[in-house]
Amino acid sequence: MASTLGATALSSVAARFSLPRRTPIAVLSSKVRPLSLSSTEVSSSPAPLLPLRPLSTCTRVTRKWKLCAASDGTLEPEEAPPVVPEPVEEQLAGSTAADAAKGEDVFAVVMVGSRQYIVFPGRFIHTQRLKGANVDDKIILNKVLLVGTRTKAYIGQPVVTNAAVHAVVEEQGLDRKVIIFKYKKKKNYRRTIGHRQPRTRIRITGITGYQDFPAETMPETLPA
Repeated sequence: MASTLGATALSSVAARFSLPRRTPIAVLSSKVRPLSLSSTEVSSSPAPLLPLRPLSTCTRVTRKWKLCAASDGTLEPEEAPPVVPEPVEEQLAGSTAADAAKGEDVFAVVMVGSRQYIVFPGRFIHTQRLKGANVDDKIILNKVLLVGTRTKAYIGQPVVTNAAVHAVVEEQGLDRKVIIFKYKKKKNYRRTIGHRQPRTRIRITGITGYQDFPAETMPETLPA
């Protein structure tokens, strides 16, 4: 009796902890049917997306465009005449005439107030405030100390007689600010002051009247 109860208990425990049985492979294989397509289904299937041809047979197609003129008229390029260089003598003569028409290079040293400035025609300078001069006014500077060209120098004694520098007033303004700082030690004294000096900008238009003054010829070659 005891052996029967023990065998029953062991069988119940084995049944409780035993793993589930799997379906045999033979049974599964018997349930799967092979896929078969009829002739109508094969014919109605869509065509493949890419052509079924080997890559070696693929060729690259290139297009060559050619522009053709209309039949009613043909456009032919005109041949330009050959360029013949000018002789050296004519080039030198042309350059000399152009320099003469442009004017002789000249500069002057002029005194404005208590300062001296080197001026060139066509350039501008900043001078001290010219009282009574407005913008676009034409002025004449008579204190010409020296006039120079490429070959001659007119040195004043102390000024060049009858020489004049012509200019036009372009702007009446102020110079950049200058900071003045005052300091006294042990007195707690600090003072900061800003100052902008008035100035006038003039543009030189020409230098005239120096041709009759005695001139000194400049040497062609400078001494070594």
